[in-house]
Amino acid sequence: MSHNITKTEEDYLKALLHLKWSKKGGKVGTNQLAESVGVAPATANSMLKKLREKQWVDYEKYGAIDLTQTGENIALQLIRKHRLWETFLHDTLGFTWDEVHEVAEQLEHIHSEKLIARLDEFLGFPTQDPHGDPIPDPDGKYEQMPKTTLAEMPVGAAVRIISVRDTSATFLQYASEMDMDLDTLIEVLDRQEFDNSMFIRVQENNHWVSEKFSRNVFVVEE
Repeated sequence: MSHNITKTEEDYLKALLHLKWSKKGGKVGTNQLAESVGVAPATANSMLKKLREKQWVDYEKYGAIDLTQTGENIALQLIRKHRLWETFLHDTLGFTWDEVHEVAEQLEHIHSEKLIARLDEFLGFPTQDPHGDPIPDPDGKYEQMPKTTLAEMPVGAAVRIISVRDTSATFLQYASEMDMDLDTLIEVLDRQEFDNSMFIRVQENNHWVSEKFSRNVFVVEE
């Protein structure tokens, strides 16, 4: 990875790749990128010019933005580092799944390839992070499994959590309060037709959860 890159440039490239993934091939605009990074559209525009000069993004003013292959590779390596650090913090240091993201945001900007290779080896070459997201390998390759949300499950289904869409601390704390983690078993007991809320059993306790919640939990049938 290129070392003459700033933390801000890395943050933009990573945000662009996340937006591209969330849109499944749809177009990403300047306003969305600005919102994702937390800046004004004018600020995002001037950064995009710099990224285009470095040949990391392609875009026309007010048009759709796309990553070049080089830009995408940089973003994939950042995501790889972020998810490896999250795994280390969670599995080795005992951080909870709602605490790891913020610390990993800082650690992902360390540029030592040797450190990351050793970290990967130390962790046993994991393929997913504490939220169930795939960890790209050193070449940026990763396996993206087709996913089904809890919201799509019928009454009577017994399922296991494999990942979550929302990795914000508030969402993960809410899930933790219901004793949910990766691999937790959930039984769908009932569904309210009016608002699609669900009555579920988790670890012997029953809870009503909103459709918003159930759309953010990915599961497989047991």
